[in-house]
Amino acid sequence: MTSPAQTPSSSQPADPTPAPRRNDEDRSAYIAVTVFPLLILLAFAAAMLAPEALSPLSAGTNYALGIIMFGMGLTLTVPDFALVVRRPLPVLVGVAAQFVVMPLIAWTLTRIFQLDPALAAGVILVGCAPGGTSSNVISYLSRGDVALSVTMTSISTLLAPLLTPLLTQWLAGQYMPVDAGSMAMSIVKIVLVPVIGGLLIRAFLGRFVEPLLPAMPWISVLGICYVVIAVVSGSADKIASAGALVLLVVALHNCLGYLLGYLIGRVTSHDEKASRTTAIEVGMQNSGLAAGLAAQYFSAEAALPGAVFSIWHNLSGAVVAALFRRRDARAAN
Repeated sequence: MTSPAQTPSSSQPADPTPAPRRNDEDRSAYIAVTVFPLLILLAFAAAMLAPEALSPLSAGTNYALGIIMFGMGLTLTVPDFALVVRRPLPVLVGVAAQFVVMPLIAWTLTRIFQLDPALAAGVILVGCAPGGTSSNVISYLSRGDVALSVTMTSISTLLAPLLTPLLTQWLAGQYMPVDAGSMAMSIVKIVLVPVIGGLLIRAFLGRFVEPLLPAMPWISVLGICYVVIAVVSGSADKIASAGALVLLVVALHNCLGYLLGYLIGRVTSHDEKASRTTAIEVGMQNSGLAAGLAAQYFSAEAALPGAVFSIWHNLSGAVVAALFRRRDARAAN
């Protein structure tokens, strides 16, 4: 999902975009992230009510994910990566936590709840995915460090072709066979190529791209809705029997990610804004990508945790943002 307008901060790169246009983009992002959970729930309901009619959509899952990633690339600029040089510690800590905390929480939960192999592999794959595409907007709504959020999401996404398959093979290989090499190539095609393509187009044709940026959140929303429909329609029968357990595991996974991410931020001497961002970046995963990869390399049942996470983490993200803003309001009184 596109990043929102960045509030002035010495830690953030200068934004050359005119204020009115940034306001339009911000407004569009705010509305999109507010309605996102409702649209996801509608997509989920449609897939449950008409699974046979909608299951053929699974053939287009990778294309939908590629469009989402291309849209993410269009929202990026070269200065978004400057924080890696200017403020390396919070970036490195956040990205490291993303690929350490969430995979280990996922693996631990699969052991505690004794999930069957397909669901366990799906939960672990969600944990090994890069940062979620809506985390930048949630960070903005939480009054976090938006520039840091954009950088963390970008770096974790670029590292995904290497780390996601390796971690998945290591932690989920005991449950199901994992072809790490093929999965890495899929992530390169689905994630790396579209993101870099979008980044280059923004760099060289930014003048033409800028007017399109307010539409980027909606493209992400519709793309993830498509993925949810494709995944859920293929595993509707499993949801009835395992849906409650998957929701519990997903909720714990996500909330523990927020909590541990925030604590890691504070322990490593980040300020409050950076700690909020670290919490959100660690807790929110690119679950659409995880669901698509699980359906392709494991089974429709294994894709269920990713689909449920797509719904849950946007609902919880809105709640986390509201809690942070309430804390600020109390502190101001």
